Amino acid sequence: MFTHNLDPILINFGFISIRWYSLAYVFGILIGWWYGRKILVKKSSALREKLSLNDFDDLITYLIISLIIGGRLGYVIFYNSKYYIAQPLEILKIWEGGMSFHGALIGIIVGTYLFSLKRKLNFLYLLDIIACVSPIGIFLGRIANFINGELVGKTSAVPWSVIFPAVDLLPRHPSQLYEAILEGLVLFVILNIIFFKSNYKIGKCSALFLVFYGILRVISEYFREPDSHIGYLLGLFSLGTLLSIFMLFAGLLILNFLKKNEN
Repeated sequence: MFTHNLDPILINFGFISIRWYSLAYVFGILIGWWYGRKILVKKSSALREKLSLNDFDDLITYLIISLIIGGRLGYVIFYNSKYYIAQPLEILKIWEGGMSFHGALIGIIVGTYLFSLKRKLNFLYLLDIIACVSPIGIFLGRIANFINGELVGKTSAVPWSVIFPAVDLLPRHPSQLYEAILEGLVLFVILNIIFFKSNYKIGKCSALFLVFYGILRVISEYFREPDSHIGYLLGLFSLGTLLSIFMLFAGLLILNFLKKNEN
């Protein structure tokens, strides 16, 4: 059993502090950018896609903006709309926390679509590359959640349980680490194996990201405490579970659409 005593602030300069959560975003973007370029070099010619490194570099700016706006608005709309309707200026205080993965996903899809229209590029191919690199950022983000002592798991007696003193003194599942492994490492391996197959069809990884993330997130949510101000919807599902189920079905629909187009 481990008692959580990790400081969410890496360095405090007094007037400004460097937080692990901020570093997770920065390194997630930088490593994803680097790896995305590697993928592009290896796969673009094989798939006969005209996507230059300069195009991909420019896409990153769209993704950063889309991620921040989508993630914040997703949190506001999905998780705490009453609070932010009453205090709309609080929406701007991103540094105080409050980002939604599902909102960020929607933002990235919209941002990528707009970019593909502007540059006349294959929308699904761009999303395929993003799908393959996204688990890197998800992994780092979940590690940062653990360091912050947030999104804690349900009470548990497993030997690797963690006590989060800022929450209570009960041993809990380190659900943030479960998510880092499942939604980060496992998802990364699955999607990249599929993407680098010689007979790969464009769009498949985009759809499978929705399917596999949805499944893995539902598994993770089983071990995670629901948001205290929301609880369980219909007495059964956390909001994260419900959104992930919708995500799963959306992925299956896209897969079915792609299969029909192949035929």
